[in-house]
Amino acid sequence: MPDTLTITDNRTGKTYELPIADGTIRAVDLRQIKTDPDDFGLMPYDPAYMNTASCKSRVTFIDGDLGILRYRGYPIDQLAEDASFLEVAYLIYHGQLPNAGQLKTWTEDITRHVMIPEGVARSLQGLRHDAHPMGTFVSNVAALGTFYPEAKNVGDAATRRKQIFRLVAKVPTLAAFAYRHRKNLPFVYPDQELSYAGNFLSMLFRKTEIRYKPNPVLERALDILFILHADHEQNCSTSTMRLVGSSHTEPYTAVAASAAALYGPLHGGANEAVLAMLREIATKDRIPEFVKKVKNGEGRLMGFGHRVYKNYDPRARIIKRTADEVFEVTGKSPLIDIAVELERIALEDEYFIKRKLYPNVDFYSGIIYEALGFPSDMFTVLFAIPRTIGWLTQWDEMLQDPDQKIGRPRQIYLGYDERQFVPMDKRE
Repeated sequence: MPDTLTITDNRTGKTYELPIADGTIRAVDLRQIKTDPDDFGLMPYDPAYMNTASCKSRVTFIDGDLGILRYRGYPIDQLAEDASFLEVAYLIYHGQLPNAGQLKTWTEDITRHVMIPEGVARSLQGLRHDAHPMGTFVSNVAALGTFYPEAKNVGDAATRRKQIFRLVAKVPTLAAFAYRHRKNLPFVYPDQELSYAGNFLSMLFRKTEIRYKPNPVLERALDILFILHADHEQNCSTSTMRLVGSSHTEPYTAVAASAAALYGPLHGGANEAVLAMLREIATKDRIPEFVKKVKNGEGRLMGFGHRVYKNYDPRARIIKRTADEVFEVTGKSPLIDIAVELERIALEDEYFIKRKLYPNVDFYSGIIYEALGFPSDMFTVLFAIPRTIGWLTQWDEMLQDPDQKIGRPRQIYLGYDERQFVPMDKRE
Protein backbone atom coordinates (compact mmCIF):
# COMPACT_ATOMS: atom_id res chain seq x y z
CA MET A 1 0.00 0.00 0.00
CA PRO A 2 1.50 3.40 -0.96
CA ASP A 3 2.48 5.90 1.75
CA THR A 4 -0.25 8.50 1.41
CA LEU A 5 -2.42 10.73 3.55
CA THR A 6 -6.13 10.88 2.79
CA ILE A 7 -7.74 14.23 3.51
CA THR A 8 -11.44 14.98 3.27
CA ASP A 9 -12.33 18.65 3.01
CA ASN A 10 -15.60 18.97 4.91
CA ARG A 11 -16.27 22.32 3.23
CA THR A 12 -16.66 20.65 -0.16
CA GLY A 13 -16.84 16.94 0.58
CA LYS A 14 -13.87 16.30 -1.74
CA THR A 15 -11.17 13.77 -0.82
CA TYR A 16 -7.49 14.14 -1.63
CA GLU A 17 -4.56 11.71 -1.54
CA LEU A 18 -1.24 13.32 -0.58
CA PRO A 19 2.04 11.37 -0.87
CA ILE A 20 4.14 10.89 2.26
CA ALA A 21 7.94 10.88 1.93
CA ASP A 22 10.42 10.76 4.83
CA GLY A 23 7.58 11.27 7.29
CA THR A 24 6.44 14.50 5.63
CA ILE A 25 3.92 15.84 3.16
CA ARG A 26 4.89 18.69 0.86
CA ALA A 27 3.17 21.91 1.82
CA VAL A 28 2.59 22.82 -1.84
CA ASP A 29 0.49 19.65 -2.22
CA LEU A 30 -2.09 21.31 0.01
CA ARG A 31 -2.60 23.98 -2.65
CA GLN A 32 -4.85 21.62 -4.61
CA ILE A 33 -7.38 21.72 -1.75
CA LYS A 34 -9.72 24.56 -2.81
CA THR A 35 -13.30 25.60 -2.31
CA ASP A 36 -13.54 27.02 -5.86
CA PRO A 37 -11.20 27.71 -8.84
CA ASP A 38 -10.44 31.22 -7.60
CA ASP A 39 -9.36 29.97 -4.16
CA PHE A 40 -5.55 30.20 -3.62
CA GLY A 41 -5.57 26.79 -1.95
CA LEU A 42 -4.93 25.52 1.54
CA MET A 43 -1.78 26.64 3.38
CA PRO A 44 -0.28 25.36 6.64
CA TYR A 45 -0.03 27.98 9.38
CA ASP A 46 3.02 27.40 11.56
CA PRO A 47 4.28 30.42 13.58
CA ALA A 48 7.98 30.05 14.51
CA TYR A 49 8.18 26.89 12.37
CA MET A 50 7.20 24.65 15.27
CA ASN A 51 6.44 21.71 12.95
CA THR A 52 7.72 22.68 9.51
CA ALA A 53 10.73 21.06 7.83
CA SER A 54 12.31 23.69 5.58
CA CYS A 55 15.10 21.52 4.19
CA LYS A 56 16.64 18.08 3.93
CA SER A 57 20.03 17.77 5.60
CA ARG A 58 22.67 15.13 6.25
CA VAL A 59 24.68 17.11 8.81
CA THR A 60 23.21 16.84 12.31
CA PHE A 61 20.70 14.45 13.88
CA ILE A 62 18.81 15.27 17.06
CA ASP A 63 16.30 13.13 18.93
CA GLY A 64 15.02 15.48 21.59
CA ASP A 65 12.93 12.87 23.39
CA LEU A 66 15.89 10.53 23.85
CA GLY A 67 18.53 13.23 24.33
CA ILE A 68 20.58 12.25 21.26
CA LEU A 69 22.88 14.55 19.27
CA ARG A 70 25.04 13.23 16.42
CA TYR A 71 27.24 14.93 13.83
CA ARG A 72 27.20 12.93 10.58
CA GLY A 73 26.09 9.90 12.61
CA TYR A 74 28.76 10.14 15.32
CA PRO A 75 27.51 10.58 18.93
CA ILE A 76 28.52 13.92 20.39
CA ASP A 77 30.04 12.35 23.51
CA GLN A 78 32.45 10.24 21.43
CA LEU A 79 33.58 13.25 19.43
CA ALA A 80 34.02 15.40 22.52
CA GLU A 81 36.00 12.64 24.20
CA ASP A 82 38.40 11.72 21.41
CA ALA A 83 38.45 14.34 18.62
CA SER A 84 39.82 17.85 18.18
CA PHE A 85 37.66 20.73 17.02
CA LEU A 86 39.29 20.95 13.59
CA GLU A 87 38.82 17.19 13.21
CA VAL A 88 35.11 17.62 13.96
CA ALA A 89 34.95 20.64 11.64
CA TYR A 90 36.35 18.44 8.84
CA LEU A 91 33.72 15.80 9.67
CA ILE A 92 30.87 18.29 9.60
CA TYR A 93 31.95 19.77 6.27
CA HIS A 94 33.11 16.63 4.43
CA GLY A 95 30.78 14.05 6.00
CA GLN A 96 33.61 11.71 7.06
CA LEU A 97 36.30 11.72 9.73
CA PRO A 98 39.71 12.62 8.27
CA ASN A 99 42.74 10.39 8.22
CA ALA A 100 46.04 11.86 9.47
CA GLY A 101 47.03 13.28 6.07
CA GLN A 102 43.62 14.82 5.41
CA LEU A 103 43.56 16.45 8.84
CA LYS A 104 47.07 17.85 8.33
CA THR A 105 46.11 19.38 4.98
CA TRP A 106 42.80 20.70 6.34
CA THR A 107 44.57 22.28 9.32
CA GLU A 108 47.20 23.89 7.07
CA ASP A 109 44.53 25.20 4.68
CA ILE A 110 42.79 26.91 7.60
CA THR A 111 45.89 28.08 9.47
CA ARG A 112 47.29 29.98 6.49
CA HIS A 113 44.21 32.23 6.55
CA VAL A 114 44.23 33.26 10.23
CA MET A 115 45.38 36.84 9.61
CA ILE A 116 42.72 39.47 8.92
CA PRO A 117 43.16 42.39 6.49
CA GLU A 118 44.63 45.48 8.13
CA GLY A 119 41.66 47.46 6.83
CA VAL A 120 39.34 45.36 8.99
CA ALA A 121 41.61 45.79 12.02
CA ARG A 122 41.59 49.57 11.49
CA SER A 123 37.81 49.69 11.12
CA LEU A 124 37.50 47.70 14.34
CA GLN A 125 39.62 50.29 16.14
CA GLY A 126 37.19 52.96 14.98
CA LEU A 127 34.40 51.47 17.11
CA ARG A 128 33.69 52.64 20.65
CA HIS A 129 35.84 50.96 23.30
CA ASP A 130 32.72 49.97 25.21
CA ALA A 131 31.10 48.39 22.13
CA HIS A 132 29.66 44.96 22.86
CA PRO A 133 32.08 42.33 21.48
CA MET A 134 29.27 40.61 19.59
CA GLY A 135 28.26 43.81 17.85
CA THR A 136 31.90 44.33 16.91
CA PHE A 137 32.15 40.74 15.71
CA VAL A 138 29.01 40.92 13.55
CA SER A 139 30.03 44.15 11.83
CA ASN A 140 33.56 42.96 11.10
CA VAL A 141 32.52 39.58 9.71
CA ALA A 142 30.39 41.50 7.22
CA ALA A 143 33.29 43.87 6.50
CA LEU A 144 35.51 40.91 5.61
CA GLY A 145 33.35 40.23 2.57
CA THR A 146 34.37 43.53 1.00
CA PHE A 147 37.97 42.29 0.81
CA TYR A 148 37.09 39.14 -1.14
CA PRO A 149 34.83 40.16 -4.04
CA GLU A 150 35.22 36.73 -5.69
CA ALA A 151 33.18 35.31 -2.79
CA LYS A 152 30.04 36.41 -4.64
CA ASN A 153 30.59 33.55 -7.07
CA VAL A 154 28.66 31.14 -4.85
CA GLY A 155 27.96 28.76 -7.73
CA ASP A 156 31.61 27.71 -7.91
CA ALA A 157 32.53 24.93 -5.45
CA ALA A 158 36.23 25.84 -5.29
CA THR A 159 35.40 29.48 -4.48
CA ARG A 160 32.95 28.45 -1.78
CA ARG A 161 35.56 26.15 -0.24
CA LYS A 162 38.17 28.92 -0.10
CA GLN A 163 35.76 31.23 1.74
CA ILE A 164 35.05 28.45 4.21
CA PHE A 165 38.78 28.17 4.97
CA ARG A 166 38.96 31.94 5.38
CA LEU A 167 35.97 32.27 7.66
CA VAL A 168 36.79 29.32 9.93
CA ALA A 169 40.34 30.68 10.24
CA LYS A 170 39.50 34.34 10.77
CA VAL A 171 36.54 34.27 13.18
CA PRO A 172 38.78 33.55 16.22
CA THR A 173 41.01 36.46 15.19
CA LEU A 174 38.02 38.79 14.87
CA ALA A 175 36.68 37.58 18.21
CA ALA A 176 40.00 38.06 19.98
CA PHE A 177 40.46 41.53 18.47
CA ALA A 178 36.94 42.48 19.64
CA TYR A 179 37.88 41.36 23.15
CA ARG A 180 41.19 43.25 23.16
CA HIS A 181 39.51 46.38 21.78
CA ARG A 182 36.94 46.22 24.59
CA LYS A 183 39.77 45.94 27.12
CA ASN A 184 41.71 48.81 25.46
CA LEU A 185 44.64 46.44 24.88
CA PRO A 186 46.87 46.15 21.79
CA PHE A 187 45.99 43.40 19.35
CA VAL A 188 47.88 40.13 19.57
CA TYR A 189 48.36 38.59 16.13
CA PRO A 190 47.90 34.88 15.45
CA ASP A 191 50.54 32.28 16.30
CA GLN A 192 50.34 29.63 13.59
CA GLU A 193 52.37 27.17 15.66
CA LEU A 194 49.57 26.80 18.20
CA SER A 195 46.37 24.75 17.97
CA TYR A 196 43.07 26.35 16.95
CA ALA A 197 41.99 26.80 20.59
CA GLY A 198 45.53 27.56 21.80
CA ASN A 199 46.03 30.31 19.24
CA PHE A 200 42.71 31.86 20.25
CA LEU A 201 43.74 31.88 23.91
CA SER A 202 47.06 33.46 22.91
CA MET A 203 45.36 36.27 20.98
CA LEU A 204 43.12 36.91 23.97
CA PHE A 205 45.40 36.69 26.96
CA ARG A 206 49.02 37.04 25.87
CA LYS A 207 50.83 39.84 27.71
CA THR A 208 54.55 40.53 27.46
CA GLU A 209 55.83 36.96 27.07
CA ILE A 210 57.66 36.13 23.84
CA ARG A 211 55.42 33.14 23.22
CA TYR A 212 52.16 32.28 24.97
CA LYS A 213 51.88 28.72 26.24
CA PRO A 214 48.26 27.78 26.92
CA ASN A 215 47.49 25.49 29.83
CA PRO A 216 46.74 22.15 28.14
CA VAL A 217 43.73 21.44 30.38
CA LEU A 218 42.12 24.81 29.59
CA GLU A 219 43.07 24.52 25.92
CA ARG A 220 41.37 21.12 25.71
CA ALA A 221 38.32 22.38 27.62
CA LEU A 222 37.85 25.20 25.10
CA ASP A 223 38.28 22.73 22.24
CA ILE A 224 35.51 20.55 23.74
CA LEU A 225 33.23 23.56 24.11
CA PHE A 226 33.87 24.38 20.45
CA ILE A 227 32.95 20.81 19.46
CA LEU A 228 29.70 20.94 21.42
CA HIS A 229 28.63 24.17 19.70
CA ALA A 230 29.71 23.36 16.13
CA ASP A 231 26.23 22.63 14.77
CA HIS A 232 22.73 22.07 16.10
CA GLU A 233 20.37 21.44 13.22
CA GLN A 234 17.88 24.11 12.05
CA ASN A 235 17.95 26.56 14.94
CA CYS A 236 17.32 30.30 14.58
CA SER A 237 20.81 31.28 13.41
CA THR A 238 21.25 28.28 11.10
CA SER A 239 17.87 28.91 9.52
CA THR A 240 18.98 32.52 9.08
CA MET A 241 22.13 31.30 7.28
CA ARG A 242 20.03 29.25 4.88
CA LEU A 243 17.43 31.97 4.34
CA VAL A 244 19.94 34.76 3.71
CA GLY A 245 22.15 32.42 1.69
CA SER A 246 19.21 31.42 -0.49
CA SER A 247 19.41 34.85 -2.14
CA HIS A 248 22.98 33.89 -3.24
CA THR A 249 24.62 36.62 -1.21
CA GLU A 250 28.28 35.99 -0.38
CA PRO A 251 28.96 33.94 2.78
CA TYR A 252 30.47 36.73 4.89
CA THR A 253 27.19 38.66 4.88
CA ALA A 254 25.25 35.45 5.54
CA VAL A 255 27.49 34.52 8.48
CA ALA A 256 27.15 38.06 9.86
CA ALA A 257 23.36 37.71 9.65
CA SER A 258 23.54 34.34 11.43
CA ALA A 259 25.73 35.81 14.16
CA ALA A 260 23.24 38.67 14.52
CA ALA A 261 20.49 36.09 15.11
CA LEU A 262 22.71 34.37 17.66
CA TYR A 263 23.26 37.71 19.42
CA GLY A 264 19.70 37.65 20.74
CA PRO A 265 19.23 36.62 24.40
CA LEU A 266 16.70 33.93 23.45
CA HIS A 267 19.35 32.15 21.35
CA GLY A 268 23.01 32.67 22.19
CA GLY A 269 22.67 34.69 25.38
CA ALA A 270 21.06 32.11 27.62
CA ASN A 271 24.21 31.09 29.51
CA GLU A 272 24.71 34.69 30.61
CA ALA A 273 21.18 34.60 32.04
CA VAL A 274 22.06 31.40 33.94
CA LEU A 275 24.97 33.16 35.67
CA ALA A 276 22.68 36.04 36.62
CA MET A 277 20.18 33.56 38.09
CA LEU A 278 22.82 31.69 40.10
CA ARG A 279 24.15 34.99 41.49
CA GLU A 280 20.61 35.99 42.42
CA ILE A 281 20.19 32.73 44.35
CA ALA A 282 23.60 33.40 45.98
CA THR A 283 23.64 30.47 48.43
CA LYS A 284 22.49 26.83 48.39
CA ASP A 285 20.07 27.33 51.26
CA ARG A 286 18.06 29.80 49.15
CA ILE A 287 17.46 27.31 46.32
CA PRO A 288 14.16 25.87 47.71
CA GLU A 289 12.76 29.40 48.01
CA PHE A 290 13.81 30.20 44.43
CA VAL A 291 12.32 26.96 43.08
CA LYS A 292 9.06 27.73 44.87
CA LYS A 293 8.91 31.15 43.19
CA VAL A 294 9.50 29.59 39.78
CA LYS A 295 6.66 27.11 40.35
CA ASN A 296 4.40 30.01 41.35
CA GLY A 297 5.19 31.82 38.10
CA GLU A 298 7.34 34.47 39.80
CA GLY A 299 10.53 33.71 37.89
CA ARG A 300 12.20 31.47 35.32
CA LEU A 301 14.55 28.55 35.73
CA MET A 302 17.23 29.57 33.24
CA GLY A 303 19.29 26.84 31.55
CA PHE A 304 16.50 24.27 31.86
CA GLY A 305 14.29 23.12 29.02
CA HIS A 306 14.89 23.34 25.30
CA ARG A 307 12.83 23.80 22.17
CA VAL A 308 14.05 20.41 20.89
CA TYR A 309 15.28 18.41 23.90
CA LYS A 310 12.63 16.89 26.15
CA ASN A 311 15.32 14.94 27.92
CA TYR A 312 18.75 15.76 29.37
CA ASP A 313 20.72 17.73 26.77
CA PRO A 314 23.70 15.43 26.01
CA ARG A 315 25.98 18.46 25.72
CA ALA A 316 25.16 19.48 29.31
CA ARG A 317 26.52 16.16 30.66
CA ILE A 318 29.81 16.68 28.84
CA ILE A 319 30.17 20.28 29.99
CA LYS A 320 29.46 19.31 33.59
CA ARG A 321 32.28 16.75 33.45
CA THR A 322 34.62 19.23 31.75
CA ALA A 323 33.90 21.81 34.45
CA ASP A 324 35.50 19.59 37.09
CA GLU A 325 38.72 19.39 35.02
CA VAL A 326 38.80 23.17 34.53
CA PHE A 327 38.32 23.86 38.24
CA GLU A 328 41.34 21.66 39.04
CA VAL A 329 43.37 24.40 37.30
CA THR A 330 41.44 27.60 37.97
CA GLY A 331 39.97 26.85 41.36
CA LYS A 332 36.35 26.03 41.99
CA SER A 333 33.71 28.57 41.09
CA PRO A 334 31.34 29.25 44.03
CA LEU A 335 28.49 29.09 41.52
CA ILE A 336 29.08 25.44 40.65
CA ASP A 337 27.82 24.12 43.99
CA ILE A 338 24.65 26.19 43.62
CA ALA A 339 24.20 24.89 40.05
CA VAL A 340 24.69 21.23 41.01
CA GLU A 341 22.28 21.49 43.93
CA LEU A 342 19.70 23.35 41.84
CA GLU A 343 19.94 20.64 39.18
CA ARG A 344 19.51 17.90 41.80
CA ILE A 345 16.41 19.51 43.32
CA ALA A 346 14.83 20.27 39.95
CA LEU A 347 15.39 16.76 38.60
CA GLU A 348 13.64 15.28 41.65
CA ASP A 349 10.68 17.67 41.54
CA GLU A 350 7.52 16.40 39.86
CA TYR A 351 6.74 19.92 38.59
CA PHE A 352 9.86 20.01 36.40
CA ILE A 353 9.79 16.31 35.53
CA LYS A 354 6.22 16.57 34.25
CA ARG A 355 7.19 19.53 32.06
CA LYS A 356 10.36 17.76 30.84
CA LEU A 357 12.59 20.59 32.01
CA TYR A 358 16.12 19.22 32.03
CA PRO A 359 19.47 21.07 32.01
CA ASN A 360 20.56 22.27 28.58
CA VAL A 361 23.97 23.24 27.21
CA ASP A 362 23.70 26.75 28.66
CA PHE A 363 23.31 25.65 32.27
CA TYR A 364 27.01 24.90 32.84
CA SER A 365 28.78 26.53 29.86
CA GLY A 366 28.76 30.05 31.30
CA ILE A 367 30.38 28.84 34.52
CA ILE A 368 33.25 27.31 32.54
CA TYR A 369 33.67 30.34 30.28
CA GLU A 370 33.90 32.55 33.35
CA ALA A 371 36.46 30.21 34.93
CA LEU A 372 38.50 30.43 31.72
CA GLY A 373 38.64 34.20 32.17
CA PHE A 374 35.94 35.36 29.76
CA PRO A 375 33.56 38.19 30.67
CA SER A 376 29.91 37.36 30.13
CA ASP A 377 29.58 39.68 27.12
CA MET A 378 32.00 37.38 25.25
CA PHE A 379 29.82 34.29 25.64
CA THR A 380 27.86 34.70 22.39
CA VAL A 381 31.10 35.39 20.51
CA LEU A 382 32.51 32.12 21.87
CA PHE A 383 29.36 30.42 20.58
CA ALA A 384 29.74 31.98 17.11
CA ILE A 385 33.34 30.84 16.55
CA PRO A 386 32.66 27.08 16.36
CA ARG A 387 29.15 27.49 14.95
CA THR A 388 30.69 29.14 11.87
CA ILE A 389 31.61 25.73 10.39
CA GLY A 390 28.06 24.52 11.00
CA TRP A 391 26.55 27.59 9.35
CA LEU A 392 28.86 27.30 6.35
CA THR A 393 28.24 23.58 5.90
CA GLN A 394 24.49 24.11 6.00
CA TRP A 395 24.88 26.97 3.51
CA ASP A 396 26.98 24.82 1.18
CA GLU A 397 24.46 21.97 1.45
CA MET A 398 21.58 24.35 0.71
CA LEU A 399 23.25 25.71 -2.43
CA GLN A 400 23.64 22.20 -3.80
CA ASP A 401 20.06 21.14 -3.03
CA PRO A 402 17.93 21.24 -6.23
CA ASP A 403 14.77 21.63 -4.13
CA GLN A 404 15.93 24.93 -2.64
CA LYS A 405 14.93 28.32 -4.03
CA ILE A 406 15.12 31.80 -2.58
CA GLY A 407 13.31 31.74 0.76
CA ARG A 408 9.91 33.35 0.62
CA PRO A 409 7.43 32.34 3.36
CA ARG A 410 3.73 32.90 2.83
CA GLN A 411 1.54 34.97 5.13
CA ILE A 412 -2.09 35.00 6.13
CA TYR A 413 -3.36 38.50 5.42
CA LEU A 414 -5.85 39.76 8.04
CA GLY A 415 -5.84 43.46 7.15
CA TYR A 416 -8.37 45.64 5.30
CA ASP A 417 -9.87 44.70 1.98
CA GLU A 418 -9.47 47.26 -0.79
CA ARG A 419 -10.12 50.84 0.32
CA GLN A 420 -10.31 54.06 -1.68
CA PHE A 421 -7.90 56.92 -1.05
CA VAL A 422 -9.45 59.87 0.82
CA PRO A 423 -8.08 63.40 0.12
CA MET A 424 -6.67 65.26 3.12
CA ASP A 425 -9.51 67.83 3.27
CA LYS A 426 -12.13 65.05 3.51
CA ARG A 427 -10.52 62.96 6.23
CA GLU A 428 -12.06 63.08 9.67
